[in-house]
Amino acid sequence: MAQPRPHPRSFDDLVAEGASVPTEGWDFSWFEGRASEARPSWGYARSMAGRLADATAVLDVQTGGGEVLDFALRVEGEGGTRRPRLVVATEGWAPNVAKATELLRPRGVPVVASPDDAPLPFADGAFDLVVSRHPVEPHWAEITRVLAPGGTYFAQHVGPGSVFELVEYFLGPQPEEIRNHRHPDRERAEAEAAGLEVVDLRAERLRMEFHDIGAVVHFLRKVVWMVPGFTVEEYRPRLRELHDRIEADGPFVAHSTRHLFDARKPRR
Repeated sequence: MAQPRPHPRSFDDLVAEGASVPTEGWDFSWFEGRASEARPSWGYARSMAGRLADATAVLDVQTGGGEVLDFALRVEGEGGTRRPRLVVATEGWAPNVAKATELLRPRGVPVVASPDDAPLPFADGAFDLVVSRHPVEPHWAEITRVLAPGGTYFAQHVGPGSVFELVEYFLGPQPEEIRNHRHPDRERAEAEAAGLEVVDLRAERLRMEFHDIGAVVHFLRKVVWMVPGFTVEEYRPRLRELHDRIEADGPFVAHSTRHLFDARKPRR
């Protein structure tokens, strides 16, 4: 005898769950089965591990909860190669500072609490490798300053108009200046103006799917710059409409954009 299909969860239950899940760190495992995002072909975390193996002093800027650096250090260690003499991370959001410290301290990595828009609290030329995954804003002058001559900046950035199908569902059409704010060509020009040589720059557009409204709520709470000031109370009517749309038509489809930066500080 066929088993009865489970009754769909209500709008209120899904929204309440999405509103209650902790948002600290950059672990997205909660979304499994509820939302999905294709990954860039270059595999940033594993590529970072390869860079760590060749570095002496490493800085991870805006480490989030430390998950990507922790993964890269574990992969690098599994390969039997040496680890850098010095690895340091910075983070600007207090809950993430605590989470990253808990994760990275056992690996001998100090986490420095530093506002995202403040000068980096390190000496000139202190690092031969600076890494970052999804910095809020890359501060090119500071990145260049703390890199030693010949040092490398290796990072994955969020690109222009990322997940804007969802952003514009809630906020309406956005000006072109906002849509193109993170354009890789603009960032290349800014990096070069700060004194870096861009060795490689690759960009990809990647499919995302949101399978229930709880995933949408949690995503907007976690990635706070998507819909600034998002609250369930303010956007409940639009959330309800989107819930009904997903129930009737299937997953809400959006697209993320990512670009990989590989830049070098000249030796002279």
